[in-house]
Amino acid sequence: METFGERLARLVDDRGPLCVGIDPHPGLLAAWGLPPTAEGLARFCEITVDAIGEFIAVIKPQSAFFERFGSAGIGVLESTIRHCRERGALALLDVKRGDIGSTATAYAQAYLDPTGPLFCDAITVSPYPGFGSLTPFLDAVADHGGGVFVLAATSTVDGRALQLARTAGGTTVAQDVVDQVAAHNAGVEPLGSVGVVVGVTAGQVGVDLSNLNGPVLAPGLGAQGGRPDDLAVVFAGVRGIVLPSSSREILGHGPDASALRAAARRTADACRLALRR
Repeated sequence: METFGERLARLVDDRGPLCVGIDPHPGLLAAWGLPPTAEGLARFCEITVDAIGEFIAVIKPQSAFFERFGSAGIGVLESTIRHCRERGALALLDVKRGDIGSTATAYAQAYLDPTGPLFCDAITVSPYPGFGSLTPFLDAVADHGGGVFVLAATSTVDGRALQLARTAGGTTVAQDVVDQVAAHNAGVEPLGSVGVVVGVTAGQVGVDLSNLNGPVLAPGLGAQGGRPDDLAVVFAGVRGIVLPSSSREILGHGPDASALRAAARRTADACRLALRR
């Protein structure tokens, strides 16, 4: 069984270090001339994945923008995940799930078990019920070859009060999350399958990622103010793969497929240059 870390390392070497988010905001649907319906959502996703899926390493649907259409939206999400895979891209579902006991287990089964209709390559998770609450997700990663990205230092200003708080051991909460992920990935080759989320604009949080041995999902590129040049500064010394994520900056060029493709290629090339990959 090929692990998520192995698949990600191979695709980033081949396609470059970029994750493109699919965030179908109502304003974007309107700008594309699409109705605010599940049908409009489906067309949005189809155009996007067809345009970029064959050369972008990771595509990240944001679950909330599908859930708002109820069961029809979830159906579109299922087909979008399959579509990403058909184009050779990894599907990273941004759901930020986190809970305890049987609930966490059910979430892990929903997204990381290959028998489920929402099975994807990786998901985002929250450690704030306690890092131990992630055990069902970590077990599913080991059993089925998927991946998880654990929130550590996000790109949101309001999150810093929590993320910079000190634990009983004296480290920041963000650093404690990173350290526990690093311990889980220790000794794994070529790359662990458990990553962290550290925003491109969160450089001042100052987490040490040198021992992570796993991927870093770096949101905030583009519309949130992060630039490709910031990557080399914020993520200097990282042992692992930095995966910058851009959504609106690229999606704003739709619905023209050629313009979408060109915007994604420009961003991917800029990230590759900044990260020397």
